[in-house]
This record gives sequence, structure tokens and C-alpha cells, in this order.
Amino acid sequence: MTRAARREAVAAGVLALAALTGAALPAAAQEPPPRKAFRVCQDPNNLPFSSLDGQGYENKIAELFAKELGLPVEYYSFPQRLAFVRNTLRYKLPGEDFRCDIIMGVPAGYDQVSATKPYYRSTYALVYASGKGLDGVKSIDDFLALDRAQLQKLRIGLYDRSPASEWLNKHQLVEQGVPYQIMNADPKQYPGEIIEKDLASGKIDAAIVWGPIGGYFAKKVQQPQLVVVPMRSEPGVKFDFPMAMGVRYGEREWKQQIETLIEKLRPEITAILRDFNVPLLDNEPAATTRQ
Repeated sequence: MTRAARREAVAAGVLALAALTGAALPAAAQEPPPRKAFRVCQDPNNLPFSSLDGQGYENKIAELFAKELGLPVEYYSFPQRLAFVRNTLRYKLPGEDFRCDIIMGVPAGYDQVSATKPYYRSTYALVYASGKGLDGVKSIDDFLALDRAQLQKLRIGLYDRSPASEWLNKHQLVEQGVPYQIMNADPKQYPGEIIEKDLASGKIDAAIVWGPIGGYFAKKVQQPQLVVVPMRSEPGVKFDFPMAMGVRYGEREWKQQIETLIEKLRPEITAILRDFNVPLLDNEPAATTRQ
């Protein structure tokens, strides 16, 4: 190689190194700044999960995590209807930051977010009012063993497109179902109305709902006393689901930090869930009454 050729090679190498170094600078500049708040995406009217005044169990768990991190809690609220993730966790205007960084409750494996490891597992539940002919029902086997004529007289509330529809169909109880619309445009509507209003008033005889909803509102209603009977999955119908938290894809360190907190604070998380009367599937589910 001639001296001139060597000089050209060295010059080319210097330029390449400069280009690589220059390319690395913007990446370093894009490192996220230190978090100033634990920013939660929430539905403002969705008890027992979340509420504008922070009374849901997801609010309580968010406060627990924020305290551990030494951060204040901030909420960005949007009704949990269609496009909730797009309008909260993924919502960002040009030149602005995202509005919130975590959804406190998503099904494990939910593909619209990067879901953490589960932090609890619950199940759907049958809820009924005591003193109205179903008092002997302590399990779903007890319920299905009732006289067929008695079963056919029942009005069983359920949300459309839920596993309850499949279950009623499987057990020839479709005619007893009273369907409720799960996606309601009214922001004042909340899932627990089926328990707190219609079951408590006698408009329906029983309801099959997601267990945390049934457990919370059964505890809240004073009269009549409500009984919560956890459902069990069976061939063709899945009732129990593990629940996780959701962050944005690509934020691996944040996700790992949240998962570390889940493990560290698991006893406190479980205590909060039990205080809200959430049916937890640590062991075989059993019937509970309001306490």
C-alpha cells in the first residue's frame, strides 16, 4: 500500500469513528429523565378498581408502589371503554411526554401493553341475595343441583360477551339470563350497578360477574345480605384469570422495576385485595358472605 493510500485509509477510519460517535450522542440524549411521579392511567369511575377520588384497590396499590419509590401519585383519567390504552398509556402529542406510565390492572398476556408478571388471580362469581330461596347454595355444584323448576324461575344477570353467557348455554339456562351491555357510552355507568342496584332491589335473583366486582359490592350493600360463590373453570368455559400490570413496550427497565415491587410488596398487595373482598384463587375457591 502506498503512503497516500495509507493516509486515505486512516482518514476514512477517523471519519467512520466520528460518524459512529456522533450517532451515539443522540441515543444518550434520549435516555428518559428521572421519574418525578408515579403516573397511573385509570378509569375515573370504575370501582372497585379505580375512581377519581382514589378509592379503588388499584389506587391503593398505586399509592403503595409510589411510596416505595418515593414518588407522588398522579393520574390520567379516561373512561375504560374502547381504545383505552391508545388514549392513555400510548397517548402522546408532538413535543409532549406521555400522559401516564402504567395501567394497574390488565389480564396477564394482554398484547396491547407489555404485561408484567401476574400479581393476583381471581375468578367470576355467582352473587345472590340471602333469604330468597338460594341460601343452601355454597358452591356451583349446589346451584346446579337445585330442582330444575326452581332454576327455570330465576333471573340471572350477566354482562354480554362474558364467560357467563357460555356457561348458561352449556347448562341449558339461557332463558334465565338477563343480559347487560358491557360497553356503555354513559360515563356515569359502572359495572357494579348490576349488584348494587338491580340485585339488591330484587330486579334480578342472581348475577354472574367478575369476582372483584361481585365481592366488593356484596360487601358494600347492607341489605339484603349478599352471598358470593366463586365460579370454577370447566371444559369449554374459563372463569379464572391472572391479572398483571401494563407498561409501554420497549420500557424494559421500568417493567423490571415494577415486577420487583410486585414481588417485594406481595403480602401488602394481597392484604389490600382481601380488604376489598376480592375472591383470590390461592386455594380452592369457597363461598363467602358479606363481612
